[in-house]
Amino acid sequence: MDERLGLEDLITAIRESGGRVTSAKRAVAATLADARDHLSADEITRRVQIGQPDVSPSTVYRILEELESLGVVVHSHVGHAAAVYHVVGPAHGHLVCSRCGVTTEIAARAFDGLSRDLRHHYGFELDRHHVALAGLCRQCREMVKDL
Repeated sequence: MDERLGLEDLITAIRESGGRVTSAKRAVAATLADARDHLSADEITRRVQIGQPDVSPSTVYRILEELESLGVVVHSHVGHAAAVYHVVGPAHGHLVCSRCGVTTEIAARAFDGLSRDLRHHYGFELDRHHVALAGLCRQCREMVKDL
């Protein structure tokens, strides 16, 4: 079962906050709701502009900020790339291969021990939507081992 919010959930959140549902907002929301992966603002802009070429990148950024402030969209930083956005769903982290750049989503429960340690020792609450760990994926590790 997909626990992510859908397009109608995003539209409802905009309306309930008193915001207007413009065609640009609907297009950005639809792009995010339809995406099965995380998208950068540039990728969202490109997809939106297929159907609405007049929607500017700055408009997309403003809409993303609004959706994030409503708590229905989250951004993450994975590796050295631009921030990526996705609709709220189960919290998860990312493993990023520093050699090939492949990003793998992992369940938030993988960070349970680390989260407890950070809270206990530092009083720090880990935001699991923003966790990205760098290292080597299995394939790159095997290639390095063979050298």
